[in-house]
Amino acid sequence: MMNLVEMSWVHEHLNDPRVLLVDCRFTLGSPEAGEKAYRQEHLPGAFDLEKDLSGKIQQHGGRHPLPDPEDLAKTLSAIGVDENIHVIAYDDQGGCMAARCWWLLTYLGHPKVSVMNGTFQLWKERGYPVTAEVPSPTPRSFKPHIIAEMAADQDEVKQKMNRQDTLLIDSRELNRYLGLEEPIDPVAGHIPGAVNFFWKDVLRPDGQWKSKEELKHHFSSLPKDKEMIVYCGSGVTATPNVLALKEAGFTRVKLYPGSWSDWISHKENPIATGPEKGNG
Repeated sequence: MMNLVEMSWVHEHLNDPRVLLVDCRFTLGSPEAGEKAYRQEHLPGAFDLEKDLSGKIQQHGGRHPLPDPEDLAKTLSAIGVDENIHVIAYDDQGGCMAARCWWLLTYLGHPKVSVMNGTFQLWKERGYPVTAEVPSPTPRSFKPHIIAEMAADQDEVKQKMNRQDTLLIDSRELNRYLGLEEPIDPVAGHIPGAVNFFWKDVLRPDGQWKSKEELKHHFSSLPKDKEMIVYCGSGVTATPNVLALKEAGFTRVKLYPGSWSDWISHKENPIATGPEKGNG
């Protein structure tokens, strides 16, 4: 299954009953913005899934903890997803919310999920159709089969952060990684040993994803034989790096869903600032 699909392919399959579009637009700090944008206009046939990509915030688990698998399965069933439906996720945030959806569905064992290559804005600029009509779903039965090895919790990260066969990748902006600023979380810095690859660097200036060859070059400093554990602030903007690493040929890639906001909720966890040796 393709991790990324081109806009032209999506346009050609707008009326394909085996394809379902999921609108993942979301604005940090404005929880209703995604649904409002969806109600105004979206790709024909698309469903809004923004509210269902995270669970309830607890003491630990980060700012965007994983949703309950059964709850998400019910939502997916209600909008018409089963193992025969190819889900295409899109957003207007450079792919980070769509990649979160891609990762979640893959984690739940769905065999057919992709991210549209390019933003909703680019779709409109290219003259492709949009609509305000909300489609009527045909409910199906989605049965989750969790692929547990796709995720790492803080215990596993702590256990592996100094091992030679594992590399931590921090997906946040450089200044946040270095600990020079932290606009969101209460503590600045990064997990010791992590290298920094800002997630937006996997994109071209127009918001499309770089090609496989470009991504191979982007990650060329990383060893292919190591396990990669990718994190960000809350487990959302790390997912584009997970997808991009897969596109670049890396096979042992995990997401730390709780990410930095979960790591610092455990007061005993070590924190590093400044650059790391061999940082990307």
